[in-house]
Amino acid sequence: MSTTPAPPDSAVRAFIEDHRSAFLSDLTTWLRIPSVSADPEHADDVRRSAEWLAGSLRSTGFPVAEIWETEGAPAVFAEWPSDEPDAPTVLVYGHHDVQPAAVADGWDSDPFEPVERDGRLYARGAADDKGQVFFHTLGVRAHLAATGRTAPAVHLKLLIEGEEESGSPHFPDLVRERADRLACDAVVVSDTGMWDPETPTVCTGMRGLTDCQIDLYGPDQDVHSGSFGGAVPNPANEAARLAAALHDEDHRVTLPGFYDGVVELTDEERALFAELPFDEKAWLRAAHSHAPLGERGHTTLERVWARPTAEVNGIAGGYQGPGGKTIVPSRAQLKLSFRTVAGQEAEKIQETLRTWVADRLPAGIGHEITFWGTTRPCLTPLGHPALQSLVRAMGRSFGKPVRFTREGGSGPAADLQDVLDVPVLFLGISVPSDGWHAPNEKVELSLLMKGVETSAYLWGDLAEHWNGR
Repeated sequence: MSTTPAPPDSAVRAFIEDHRSAFLSDLTTWLRIPSVSADPEHADDVRRSAEWLAGSLRSTGFPVAEIWETEGAPAVFAEWPSDEPDAPTVLVYGHHDVQPAAVADGWDSDPFEPVERDGRLYARGAADDKGQVFFHTLGVRAHLAATGRTAPAVHLKLLIEGEEESGSPHFPDLVRERADRLACDAVVVSDTGMWDPETPTVCTGMRGLTDCQIDLYGPDQDVHSGSFGGAVPNPANEAARLAAALHDEDHRVTLPGFYDGVVELTDEERALFAELPFDEKAWLRAAHSHAPLGERGHTTLERVWARPTAEVNGIAGGYQGPGGKTIVPSRAQLKLSFRTVAGQEAEKIQETLRTWVADRLPAGIGHEITFWGTTRPCLTPLGHPALQSLVRAMGRSFGKPVRFTREGGSGPAADLQDVLDVPVLFLGISVPSDGWHAPNEKVELSLLMKGVETSAYLWGDLAEHWNGR
């Protein structure tokens, strides 16, 4: 472990303030590159973004900064070894691609011409995720300046992918192929956020995902419901039966063994969730809903963060035009998604669903199930020493107690956790009002600089308090 004393907060803050303008100028330059991975017409821009970032990381001091090719968009890898051979190794993950954006979508200004207004920087990628990637460049420099070091207190690596906004189709293969270069003791994900501007929070886990389409086939063609209805199997009826049977009266998923192995919330975690200033009425407005509903015995936050779910994403079959058409349709379709939590295996859920569907369909109904991509859940225990380092670093930066959240969605962090077999820490400073994927995306500059400061404190704390095991 490092014996270097923690630098005074004033030294870190003074360095950050002295270099703030240059940092924001560089970030603005990067934000001007429209690295939209979903649009083939922007493929050259995505590559230009990767090349710009690699050059910036070299200027920061990283002795290694490389472009890693994939079958799609390029990723950026950087590495800066510590002077201390036994220091823990930390890998920072983020992405440099962005969502599509145009003034016609409702932006008040050109989304790729950053504008600063009222302490906020507006641009596509300002929060998701270029701003949150880039704060590590000034953070590591502040760490070095305040401690007098010539290299970070940890072996520091970065992996910044170029296809996150397109579903990371090539990311798992990249991680597996480059696992030796990516080997580390912990992953820091800076592609997440905080509860609100006044409540610094650390996310401790994300749910996984597996989804599918079920196609049901009945008569060889639509047939008259008067002549044949009630006497031949109706695939639309069976789709409705399957959807209705997916949950019981307590809104628990009925697939056999679905909850086997689920890592249950501890009393401490439930109490920490309850400490958050959660306004359920405001949450319902954001959900465009009128009442909460879900698994009995759990709060809303527990349901969306820590409980597994099954959702009917779509149901279709038969006539959909105006007026009536009295038929027995020849086919129907269900689209389902399952959010998984720590302890669940997507492959087991898929196998169980195949059996469950087959057992419920009558003779005369054929079916086919197509599964799409799978994302695994990830969870870091509250007491993990690396997580405690992050909490201390963020607490120093914000000068407030740090609360804990989880994320109900899914992301590529689990690929890193699974392949590298290390804990994942989430360091993000974005807030819900930043408008990810929406018009007028922005980042609060005061919070962005808190991200810089947290990064500056984190590396020394990890080296001092954690040996990487």
